[in-house]
Amino acid sequence: MRSCLMGIDLGTSACKVLLLSTEGRIVASASVAYPVSQPRERWVEQDPEDWVEGARLAVAQALQQAGQVELLCIGLSGQMHGLTALDAHYRPLRPAILWNDQRNEAEADAITHAAGGLEALLTQTGNRMLVGYTGGKLLWLQKNEPHLYERLHLALNPKDYLRYLLTGEIATEVSDASGTGLFDVRGRRWARGLMTAAGLEPAHFPSCHESQVVSARVHHQAAARFGIAPGIPVIGGGGDSVIQSLGAGVVAPGVLQTTLGTAGILAAALDQPLSSPDGRIQVFCNVAPGRWHAMGVSLNAGGALAWFRQVLAAGAERAPDFEDIIAAAGRSVAGARGLLFLPYLNGERCPHPDPAARAAFIGLTARHDTADLARSVLEGVVHSLCDMHALMRAMGVPSGPVSTSGGGTRSALWRQIQADMMGCDVVTRQGAAEGAALGAALLAGVGMQVWPDIDHAAGLLPELTREHPNRVHQALYQEAREIYRQLYPALCASFVRLGSLADTGEAG
Repeated sequence: MRSCLMGIDLGTSACKVLLLSTEGRIVASASVAYPVSQPRERWVEQDPEDWVEGARLAVAQALQQAGQVELLCIGLSGQMHGLTALDAHYRPLRPAILWNDQRNEAEADAITHAAGGLEALLTQTGNRMLVGYTGGKLLWLQKNEPHLYERLHLALNPKDYLRYLLTGEIATEVSDASGTGLFDVRGRRWARGLMTAAGLEPAHFPSCHESQVVSARVHHQAAARFGIAPGIPVIGGGGDSVIQSLGAGVVAPGVLQTTLGTAGILAAALDQPLSSPDGRIQVFCNVAPGRWHAMGVSLNAGGALAWFRQVLAAGAERAPDFEDIIAAAGRSVAGARGLLFLPYLNGERCPHPDPAARAAFIGLTARHDTADLARSVLEGVVHSLCDMHALMRAMGVPSGPVSTSGGGTRSALWRQIQADMMGCDVVTRQGAAEGAALGAALLAGVGMQVWPDIDHAAGLLPELTREHPNRVHQALYQEAREIYRQLYPALCASFVRLGSLADTGEAG
């Protein structure tokens, strides 16, 4: 019987389950989608029971693919920052408020004020209280749904709710805790003084461990529900944005990682917690003890492409798929014939922490067609990653080749655009498209000492593709970037006014 590690990733749109052999080979992979609710503008929610059912079905499908296997350990991952509010019986009080929800701008500002201002907050946690972080959501719940807040017993991130249902244990780990905005990433502990100053209860937060620590075991009730044996160890795991860097082979300084999923991420591993002077680059605890993780997160990457597909599908006899749009973009040229796309469809987090930011096509003329629009969407997402790259260089984060992952990496064109804009080689590694589920399975192997450390685990992943910069395109993109960088400062005041206009129109 083959011995395997299981990685379970509760993503924004689906749960992915992956089985990995002790030789580091993918044995099976399954994904089950679930819905996202947007009941109001800037609100994004999910029913936690949809995660659980998605996980149950994905586990069953992966095990069916694999045949007879012995599960050694389960690693968990999930979308970060989500508020899963539980009552005293550990039942959800309301739909979970997700990472890309933008409703709590006032509460994020209030926590910053309670900390003594941005500089004081950065001293306590190492990070801004970004809109979308769990801390601001919790304060929003207290102010706007006090009847539910009074019943609040625990505030968990998504994967930690699944851990509870699998094991009966309440816990989190340092990478996901970092994304609450209420965690001291330098000291790798809760910032309890900040919680108290903001009017929040430290008792609402779970105990916190290092990520590879076996924090619980599958209990009998969950074993029957999920079709797995009781007693299987479960490690702490990691927030998806952090743990997927392990699956991409980015575990030591000198290599960058990009992720083109629903969000767009630029990340780097650190051997010390560097400071981001204005907090626009997030610095979290890494899934390895004694290491940290620098990260810029745009709320709009693959999600922008999904939006564009949805627009094209309206009224069409056959809705275009991902490959159709990429093929169309390939019929355009570098620079999309002078067309730029600001990708801020859901507000933005990095490089501009602005929930009022809006998307825009700039330079549109009658000569542009669908191919140019598609190309400009791909390029706009990468321009945003380049903005983050500039912020990281200013912090002293070492540059190097880029290891890219996420669904967008299936496109050789999108990989080439990254290489041309960032001026470095862009590589993919075997299994990296599996994202955080692969990272969770690898970390489970480290936790069970199948592999001695994450450096060894990351070394199991051979290179698959490599794109080199096209120097002609690189020069063109450098000029385009000069224009792109000027657009947000020129338009941000208009974005606020347009948002107010939209609110007035909806109210009427």
